Amino acid sequence: METLNNILEQFAKTTGLGRDDIKILFEKGKNFTYQAGEWLFHESTPRRWAGLVIEGEIEIIRGTHGSSKHLATFNFGAIIGESALLEDLTHATSAFTRKGAIVWQINREELDELKNERPDVFYRVVARVAQRIGERLRKASETKTGVEGIGYLVGGIRRERDSLGERELSNNVYYGVQTARALENFQISAIPLSNFEHMIDALAFIKKAAALANFDLEELEQEKTQAICAACDEILEGKLHEQFVVDMFQGGAGTSTNMNANEVIANRGLELMGHRPGEYDFLHPNDDINCSQSTNDVYPTAVKIAAILSLKDLITAMEELKEALDLKAIEFADVLKMGRTENQDAVPMTLGQEFKAYSMMIASGIKALRTAGEELHEINMGATAIGTGINSPPGYADLVTNRLVEVSGLTLKKAQNLVESTQNSGCFVQISGTLKRSAVQLSKICNDLRWLSSGPRCGLNEINLPPIQPGSSIMPGKVNPVIPEVVNQICYQIIGYDAVIAMAAEASELELNMAEPIIAYDLLHGMLLLKNACITLASKCIAGIEANRDRCREYVENSIGLVTALNPYLGYERSAAIAKEALKHGTKVYDLVLEKGWITKDKLDDILKPENMTDPRKIPK
Repeated sequence: METLNNILEQFAKTTGLGRDDIKILFEKGKNFTYQAGEWLFHESTPRRWAGLVIEGEIEIIRGTHGSSKHLATFNFGAIIGESALLEDLTHATSAFTRKGAIVWQINREELDELKNERPDVFYRVVARVAQRIGERLRKASETKTGVEGIGYLVGGIRRERDSLGERELSNNVYYGVQTARALENFQISAIPLSNFEHMIDALAFIKKAAALANFDLEELEQEKTQAICAACDEILEGKLHEQFVVDMFQGGAGTSTNMNANEVIANRGLELMGHRPGEYDFLHPNDDINCSQSTNDVYPTAVKIAAILSLKDLITAMEELKEALDLKAIEFADVLKMGRTENQDAVPMTLGQEFKAYSMMIASGIKALRTAGEELHEINMGATAIGTGINSPPGYADLVTNRLVEVSGLTLKKAQNLVESTQNSGCFVQISGTLKRSAVQLSKICNDLRWLSSGPRCGLNEINLPPIQPGSSIMPGKVNPVIPEVVNQICYQIIGYDAVIAMAAEASELELNMAEPIIAYDLLHGMLLLKNACITLASKCIAGIEANRDRCREYVENSIGLVTALNPYLGYERSAAIAKEALKHGTKVYDLVLEKGWITKDKLDDILKPENMTDPRKIPK
């Protein structure tokens, strides 16, 4: 890795900023290393730092709803998160590194210090940053205009044939006749494959690995192999995703999805070879792109790879939520409150203990998901139609698996029995059930947040959730817990998806499960929903929660539950009598015990000190 001085020198040249200004800006920062597949920040989360890419590549994308778009790739010398110098708003994009990266970062607090200490340097940097952002917006506008202008004004018609006849297709599209038939037949959900970029990437990984394996086994010539690999690489760079148009809900066990990929790769490959789309004599969707394959090994393998990638995203988001809860646990460590069981007063605890429990729930969900996700790494590539490997050359199954490991970077392995793996959807049931577990735990946390913040005058009102929008069209001033509410609903959806996945897995008959498309949709969409729920809950709710300390303390001091601490000294019967009398007359437990003379004041003060009731304590004899 280059020295920081060399990096800053290079960065000064590329940005037009003075080297001294750059050095002053970044001298307070430090290196952060991001692992392959790790997210640097998510859309809509707070801007916490500005940085400089030291090593590796970082992908910038927009859209957390599933149909995210690749905007740019940042590599050595690129500044990232520079808008942190201009505003205190949330991120408008998300950033992750596909293969790992190192970023030199300076956080917001240090930027504020620089603004106060060296305003001349700070505002020179800000001016240049604003100029770079303007240039980037202009470039994006030109790109957008260019795509639309060319795509809709230039083109023609081509005819393609399959076993059922011919269809006319626009030369503006890369998919072919079988995809066109799927568009006609499956107008079901209006949710296309392009909404699931990990599924598209998985298909590109598979087709590239298959081409390389077929070339190694002399089933595919070099020119075709190179064209297929180049087209797949473009897809992995975020290009052509809009060409994956088939509905996620489809018959045929995923054949339409597989053929959509085969046709897009074939037609883009033909262009790279100097031919026109549709000239399949030179590169054929079935004979070449699908060589040694069947939908029945391609589709389930693609779903598994997409699920692995989606699981990484989800776990990252869950870790961010856990961190937000941990910070609140620390912040609220000294806030005494009443614990409750069955919605009745129990014994004192701290609000910090309550939030730490929530953090541990999320941690247990992360651990369970990681364990359940291990089974997804066993794939059936080379099984072809039913697991016997028909129409594939000897050694292909092992070789294509190894190639897939190389191109994807994932620790995949060939299933022990390809016949069993082709028809058994048990691993999807396993990960779905574990996903449901996390959804149930998250929903429980959101239920608690809604209860604890209820009020503000006629509820518990122990915490305040950040007010993010007016809560009523008729009741002025009302603010609702909308973020926990939406997360609750997401969790209900995931619980429902789990039932569908179980039914779809059970529907597997003989050598193939025809219902894998609904498994793919519910599993991948469920992970996407839960990921976005965790990000939203952490950034728009947990981070802004405040404790109503006086209200919490008041509940403790007036609670009948304090009498529990008297059990070892008075016995259960006398303690219960005190509780009933205090409840009946509205008096305090403390006053009644003194009145009866059962315990001295000094000893009672020590016993009923709420701070002494939140951890195990040896009872004196």
